[in-house]
Amino acid sequence: MAQPTPLMPHATASWLVDSTSLSFEQIAEFCGLHILEVQAMADDLASTKYTGRDPVHSGELTHEEIEKGQADPAYRLKMHRAPVEVSRTKGPRYTPVSKRQDKPDGIAWIIRNHPEISDAQIGKLIGTTRTTIGAIRERSHWNIQNIQPKDPVTLGLCSQRELDSAVAKAAKNVPAREGEEETVRETQPGDGRESLIAELQAERIEAARAAVEAAQEAEAEAWLQAKRASEAQGES
Repeated sequence: MAQPTPLMPHATASWLVDSTSLSFEQIAEFCGLHILEVQAMADDLASTKYTGRDPVHSGELTHEEIEKGQADPAYRLKMHRAPVEVSRTKGPRYTPVSKRQDKPDGIAWIIRNHPEISDAQIGKLIGTTRTTIGAIRERSHWNIQNIQPKDPVTLGLCSQRELDSAVAKAAKNVPAREGEEETVRETQPGDGRESLIAELQAERIEAARAAVEAAQEAEAEAWLQAKRASEAQGES
């Protein structure tokens, strides 16, 4: 059975390249990498620069094991202690760091366009807390002046399927309008949901179209400014 690889193979390989005289083959095999990746690190040609991670400090290797490898290029390094697998605990949906600043905009959009969706549903959909949702709903959020409602699907905070499902589930919990016959609600269970989904999809398409148009206008404006600058430089 193949031995496990280090918890951070690229960072470990970077440390071994810089701190030992092990061969590239030994490092690549121990870290589970291709030898060309290790070669690129050694030549400083790797597209990503890694901060070295000491496998001795983490207990994955020992100094004695490294010395054995340095003395014999054919020696295969043996993992001293396999890394503990890290599993994600139960909690809110994980959102990449690059998208976290967009959460308030997505929450504001849902509150404005789908007030029937509960705070619990929003929290599960966007991956946020009820405190944040409440602050945006009550307009007491610290950055409320800069929050602009934007479709969370367009922002990449959730999928269209997830949003449609939340809307449909919330629509089932909306009480019937005063004077509406129960029989009508029972015979037409999908009308409200389908109209909500159709409206949501139309808004998303419109938002995407507006974004494309804005990008085209910005590109045209940049080209025009560059042309004017070039003409002005030519005249001078």
